[in-house]
Amino acid sequence: MPALPVGINERLMKLCIPLSRIRHLTIISAYAPTLMSPDDAKEKFYEQFDQVIRSTPPSDKLVTLEDFNARVGRDYSSWKSVLGRHGVGKINDNGLLFLSKCAEHSLCITNTLFRMADKYKTTWIQDTGT
Repeated sequence: MPALPVGINERLMKLCIPLSRIRHLTIISAYAPTLMSPDDAKEKFYEQFDQVIRSTPPSDKLVTLEDFNARVGRDYSSWKSVLGRHGVGKINDNGLLFLSKCAEHSLCITNTLFRMADKYKTTWIQDTGT
């Protein structure tokens, strides 16, 4: 590997892989606070995530690998170019934060673009009995 991953904090890591002399593949690994976390922890995380994205040169290819502890729902018509037709469940507060950040940076949530069984789209679903 030409470069090692850079830990930004306990929730964010960045890896830059050269594609050419002037272009890189930038991979951001993120683990967002859970739904039950305090709002200030969520705000701090999204500010830091935003800084990492903004520090990535526009010429780089950007990929994020993340667990945003979010449910983005199925309302693809309201989130064109961010959300595909194959979302899961109803949106929650973390989902709204995530969708907003994706829209701000023209990011697409790719696992909502492909038709597949719901069990392959999520890592965990809380059984609330509702």
